[in-house]
Amino acid sequence: MSEGETPGSSAGPAETVAAGKSADKGRVFLVSYPKVIFLYPTLITSIICALVMWLMGDTAAAVAPDAADAAVAAASSAAESEQPAAESAPQVSSGENIAHWCARIFLVVLGLNMVVISFEFPRTTSLTWFFALSTAAIAIWFMFTVNSSLAPAVLRGLLAIQPSASASFYLIFSGILLVLFVAVLISRRMDYWEVRGNELLHHHGVLSNMERFSAPNLRIDKEITDLFEYMLLRSGRLIIHPRNESRAIVLENVLGIDRKEEQITQMLGALQVRVRDADE
Repeated sequence: MSEGETPGSSAGPAETVAAGKSADKGRVFLVSYPKVIFLYPTLITSIICALVMWLMGDTAAAVAPDAADAAVAAASSAAESEQPAAESAPQVSSGENIAHWCARIFLVVLGLNMVVISFEFPRTTSLTWFFALSTAAIAIWFMFTVNSSLAPAVLRGLLAIQPSASASFYLIFSGILLVLFVAVLISRRMDYWEVRGNELLHHHGVLSNMERFSAPNLRIDKEITDLFEYMLLRSGRLIIHPRNESRAIVLENVLGIDRKEEQITQMLGALQVRVRDADE
């Protein structure tokens, strides 16, 4: 060490990087997202359907005639020409069949997604729904077993519903959802919370306005308000009770809530140990 060099000035690049990493570990960022983020399964399904329709040249987008009208037309033409109706019935191409199945799958995923974001399914309610649906499934299976002709009739009725959409529809729908997702990510960059060892910070606004709360003696409650939302993105509600504050801070739809709670608990627990040692 030279004469003018002090012990604090000998930190190398490796020590600087290590200090930066330890500083990052001493902070936990909390972001509350809107429920639109749970539509990502619909977005993925829409993109897949768009690719399938595009690879088929979009020829499957043509809607087949209605099944009942086609049957009537086939029977009429068969009666006039004295040919069997089966021979004159229009055949649905494989491309149209794939288009119908893409639309069916898309509508089912969209419907289930809308149910998830429209209603809350706590653990108790989810168990109730599970047993109710299980009972209904057993009852339907019993009906199909007793009446063997019922299942084919129901299947024919369901397959008679033939929705169809073009690749342009799926692409436009996917583009709308992507724009919403990007807008949500940008907006969350202007409204988030940061937990440090000794303070709680609220960053909000275009100019990064900031509110400070005292972090010691901070109490945190975690709630899993919806079982399906937790399964999709491990999200939940985080309730923060700062010291000397009359109101609690409620953050909805915090992603990875288990990991966030564990990091905050470890950070605040270590802080309490350090403060206790310093007082001694």
